[in-house]
Amino acid sequence: MPFDSLHTQSLADLDRLVLGKRIRHLRTQAGLTLGQLGDRVGVVASQLSLIENGRREPKLSLLQGISRELKVEPAELLRREAPDPRSALEIELERAQSSPGYLRLGLPHVRTPRTLGDEALKSLVGLHRELARRSRAAAASSEEARRANTEIRLQMRARDNYIQDIELVASDLMRRIGHGPGAVTHREVSMLAELLGFTLFFVDELPSNTRSITDLENGRIYLPPASIPGGHGLRSLALQAMAHRVLGHEEPSSYAEFLEQRMQINYFASACLIPEARAAEFLQQAKRNRNLAIEDFRDAFGVTHEAAAHRFSNIATRHLDLQVHHYRADGAGALVRGYENDGLPFPSDSSGSIEGQVLCHKWGGRSAFNRKNRTNEFYQFTDTPEGTFWTSVQTGDAEQGPFAIACGVRFNDAKWFRGTEKSGRMRSTCPDEDCCRRPNDDLLDRWRGKAWPSARMHQHVLSPLPTGTFPGVDDAEMYEFLAQHAPKEPGTATN
Repeated sequence: MPFDSLHTQSLADLDRLVLGKRIRHLRTQAGLTLGQLGDRVGVVASQLSLIENGRREPKLSLLQGISRELKVEPAELLRREAPDPRSALEIELERAQSSPGYLRLGLPHVRTPRTLGDEALKSLVGLHRELARRSRAAAASSEEARRANTEIRLQMRARDNYIQDIELVASDLMRRIGHGPGAVTHREVSMLAELLGFTLFFVDELPSNTRSITDLENGRIYLPPASIPGGHGLRSLALQAMAHRVLGHEEPSSYAEFLEQRMQINYFASACLIPEARAAEFLQQAKRNRNLAIEDFRDAFGVTHEAAAHRFSNIATRHLDLQVHHYRADGAGALVRGYENDGLPFPSDSSGSIEGQVLCHKWGGRSAFNRKNRTNEFYQFTDTPEGTFWTSVQTGDAEQGPFAIACGVRFNDAKWFRGTEKSGRMRSTCPDEDCCRRPNDDLLDRWRGKAWPSARMHQHVLSPLPTGTFPGVDDAEMYEFLAQHAPKEPGTATN
């Protein structure tokens, strides 16, 4: 990087630890002591030592002088890689000892003079890696995961479920591959992969607990040959895999960061499959005709009903001036996920988490299952303590069992949607126990003490939360898969 470009970039953005190690490495190669180089560039040796240890930010003029005296291009100083393996270990140890978790232990700060042997340095770094791994595993309790997920949901509600930066990136990429009207094709997804330097490969033997694997070294994205049960279409899976590169993700350092990245890649895939400008135009026309319908939105862009409902919630407030809700519930009425900025009173626990909470029997996401014919949309007005809401519900069956996808608005905004004239009406007073969770007196008198059910055990109740950098993924299995599928070097024997 030429120094001219640094006039518009703060030196604080540079990695001072790496910069210092590079200066020390190049000074040693040049055969200069701290004092000798300091004399040549006009600073005392102690000041230069602080810079080499990453504790002081150098001025541009000083960096220019150092590069000149060391006879290297300025870009050589500013490269972001450690100059050698020893320096990389020293940098990793310094960062580990600066972490809040280590500082809380009150242990001494270990310096890394050359008298500290490489084996001792490797041992210290290895101990810090294990400490960090155990800390991440301990933090990834189900309680912590629920808290992190709730925080993300509340943040998205505060921004009306809309992320402008991702919208702009997705719109630009779809423009660059020449996407026109209609659904995004598999060919266009492959073109986008090629634009980003990837090739898509479809394989039968993806490791367990992986939906895709990206080989960053060889520019390959491995995908299953068919959609994964639960509606994860291949187009969406491929776009999610690309999103990590597009959005600049690094390995997640916590479960909260993992969940944040998952939310972002899902958003990116949705923004590519249903581009903002065309989606807004389609929905605005439907609103003018008082004919908004999630099923029409779904069919126009060739996505799943859940993807359409979720994407509708991204766009509705910003482009339609509508506050909305949507959620997915299983056949037992438990919430799988949900979003609202219209005040729909989701049930929640003491931490504010809604996942796993049981919906009122009188909400549309549950009463929709009471129909004999579930092939059509179900529409319902529901009176709640927070007001009246209108909801459109689509039910379906998946490998895990039946589910419902609900999307709706407050009473006054229902006029923009198709189906209001067919809507039934229910009254919910939950969380009042008398609403739907306490049997009436006749049933209590008849059956109390005379029944003993055998409760179905939910598998997830006793299951630990998946651990690892990418929770649930077996690293050994993944790396063996990559080794088997990576392109062979010329002359390399194959098994």
